[in-house]
Amino acid sequence: MLKVANIFTDNMVLQRDKNIAVWGLDDKGRKVTVSINGITACAVSGDDGKWLCVLPPMSAGGEYEMTVSDDYNSFTYKGVMIGEVWLCGGQSNMELELQNEAHGKEVLGELDESCNVRFYYTQKRGYIDEMFYADEANTCWAKAGSESSKAWSAVGFYFGRKLARDLGVTVGLIGCNWGGTSASAWVDRATLENDLALKSYIDEYDEKVAGKSIEQQLKEYRDYEKYDAEWNKKSAEVYAKEPNIGWNELQEKIGKNMWPGPMCEFNPFRPTGLFNTMIMRVCPYTIKGFLYYQGESDDHKPDSYYRLLCALIGLWREKWGDDELPFIITQLPMFKYKNDPDYKHWCKIRSAQMKAYKTIKNTGLAVTLDCGELDNIHPTDKIPVGERLCLQAEKLFYDMDVNAFGPIYKTHVFKDGGIELSFSHAEGGFDIKGDAQGFEIAGDDGEFMPADIKIDGERIFISSDKVSAPKHARYNYFNYAEVTIFGKSGIPMAPFDF
Repeated sequence: MLKVANIFTDNMVLQRDKNIAVWGLDDKGRKVTVSINGITACAVSGDDGKWLCVLPPMSAGGEYEMTVSDDYNSFTYKGVMIGEVWLCGGQSNMELELQNEAHGKEVLGELDESCNVRFYYTQKRGYIDEMFYADEANTCWAKAGSESSKAWSAVGFYFGRKLARDLGVTVGLIGCNWGGTSASAWVDRATLENDLALKSYIDEYDEKVAGKSIEQQLKEYRDYEKYDAEWNKKSAEVYAKEPNIGWNELQEKIGKNMWPGPMCEFNPFRPTGLFNTMIMRVCPYTIKGFLYYQGESDDHKPDSYYRLLCALIGLWREKWGDDELPFIITQLPMFKYKNDPDYKHWCKIRSAQMKAYKTIKNTGLAVTLDCGELDNIHPTDKIPVGERLCLQAEKLFYDMDVNAFGPIYKTHVFKDGGIELSFSHAEGGFDIKGDAQGFEIAGDDGEFMPADIKIDGERIFISSDKVSAPKHARYNYFNYAEVTIFGKSGIPMAPFDF
């Protein structure tokens, strides 16, 4: 019997100027025909029942009807647009909903479909059970509106709103994100097993489930879900009475918070889980590229994050069948909890993100160093994040003449007892907010000292009377610190270390 992948619904957005994949299931050997805008493509279902039709590239436009049929059944989808499609991947800062964003209430109050952005939210299910397919069947593309857009990714929305305005086409966004997730949840098992730098993710998981039957794992996870629901209810009651209560004191009152629960085949935070239950449910829907905001939950393994991010980019491109598919990374902003020391692990994640941008073809990097908040891992103003991602897309992948970068370290020269630094994207010099700060300098001993700063046009000279023979330098190598140096674009200087 004919079935079409659930991501194909009324009001969907199809990618312009690229071959468009449409796929599903049918009885073996049946001919399936897909028609839209006067164009038709056919495919025959294979031995496994799978079929995939490829429509030729089409220009932006709509609204259209798309029909999928065989000799026995037919589906018609209405309100179809052809425009630009991006997948919004990552964890909680990509997931943060428009209704909870700093400007969300105001934006939603005025929002209607004229903004030309549409959204498909991949269902958040961490394992496939009897309810998985039923819930998936209820997912659909939505037009923008005061009610329909409340749960959309705020970052994705602000990206899409700007892109739609600037290009004059409909922008479709595929939300495929889950708060608190490691990048290891978004790749397959082979990716982790076959790289010694990443194998610990899967080894640690295997150790936790060793000897446990599926039935035992399910019971343990169901017990956790009940406990967690009750704990959240209690915590809400306490916070309502004592909004400033500390985390440790809260747990002393109501019991330990057990999130994310026991690692098992039913835990959505397990390695490889969401790759199977979310990414592969929307792959290979034809897209322009990926937006990615993640890394916070891999700060416990920052030294291997570059390898993990590179592996994820390669795997997603492989599954979509395009080794050059654009991938735009959101570099983590400043953050630490106010009572924590500066562990400098987010610094390493940022360095890995910059390295990935510099070493992997067709990637972009939105620098958001100034978009963080002390003691709040979920900064609520997402407009600059979404719009900087959009600027990256426009500059790198739409050939638009926009200022998409702030200063990025390029090279250095040792001179006059200090280091002269040169930067890309520093045309016109720098904008300083307050007192310029954040540079450190070190000699062979690796002991970094705060540096004095002299700015001369597009170059910066740093030195310290405590470091007579400098060998190393770094800028804003802190989990959290004030950001004071910006380019003329208004985008902050990217952190660096050497």
